[in-house]
Amino acid sequence: MKVKKIGIVSLSSGIMGENFIQHELNLGKKRLEEYGVAVEFLPHALKGLEFIKQHPECRAQDLLDAFQDDSIDMILTAIGGDDTYRLLPYLFEQDVLKKVAKQKIFLGFSDITMNHLMLHKVGIQSFYGQAFLPDVCELSTEMLPYTKSYFEELLTTGRIKEIRPSDVWYQEREDFSEKGLGVSMPSFPNQGFELLKGNAQFSGPVLGGCLESMYDCFDSSRYADSVQLTQKYKLFPTLEDWSGKILLLETSEERPSVELYRKMIQALKQYGIFDVVSGVLVGKPQNEIHYEEYKAVLLEELEDKGVSIVYNMNVGHATPRCIVPFGVHAQVDVDAQVIRFDYNK
Repeated sequence: MKVKKIGIVSLSSGIMGENFIQHELNLGKKRLEEYGVAVEFLPHALKGLEFIKQHPECRAQDLLDAFQDDSIDMILTAIGGDDTYRLLPYLFEQDVLKKVAKQKIFLGFSDITMNHLMLHKVGIQSFYGQAFLPDVCELSTEMLPYTKSYFEELLTTGRIKEIRPSDVWYQEREDFSEKGLGVSMPSFPNQGFELLKGNAQFSGPVLGGCLESMYDCFDSSRYADSVQLTQKYKLFPTLEDWSGKILLLETSEERPSVELYRKMIQALKQYGIFDVVSGVLVGKPQNEIHYEEYKAVLLEELEDKGVSIVYNMNVGHATPRCIVPFGVHAQVDVDAQVIRFDYNK
């Protein structure tokens, strides 16, 4: 399936609508059009930070419209950001999302983790790991090669066949102004998938995302009503639903402290998730900050669990980024340094 039209939505932050981002937006739009793809920004996607923050109902409507528009093959999120859990009432009262959702490509990461869980709840498979502004609009002369290869595969086939580690990782850019156009990021050798414990081979459909976003389902210190809303609409999957799945975890650009990382892992542990999943895939921390410390936390907290843990995937907030299909049977093979996806299982 070749993508002919992409609908771009702002479901979290509205930064894409701000003037200071215009050079990035123009660059990304040009790149997409060079693939021969039509690009549509949904009606509220470019309304800016303040409007998007104040109007979760408009964000929700854009998502519903994108699913209802049969000319849109792929829904691409602008970026992550904040509080997309606030879309819950506008998508789940009267089952509005369930009534319009149909299988099409949905791609996003970071806070968009919550939207992936929403789509999972209504039976839609989605794709995790890239977004419009951070990836398609990358300021280098072209998209990062590893990132680009996965994006092009999804664009041209509608699937991701397998994931292998990147040869390099990049130090994140700090200047996103026009001065950054054409400037490359420093790169470093990458060491591939690392088996922390358990079997080198395991399988199951993947689900998960940004650890901090998932933690908001259990802890209200960031948003006063996140636990209440996510519980009301039963957003976080039940243990029965998690059974046999592979949990994907990655951390945000906030580079959480080791103490917070431990608290977040403990919250999932207390829920019982590590007793039922077949394995855990962990994304590389951004700029490799707390790389060894996070590893130590995982080994200490999950020492008594029989679960396999694979560390250092190129997914989420550290560049470059692969794309992970959610809800598709995955076969992880650390010895062969590959994760393969079987769409027929």
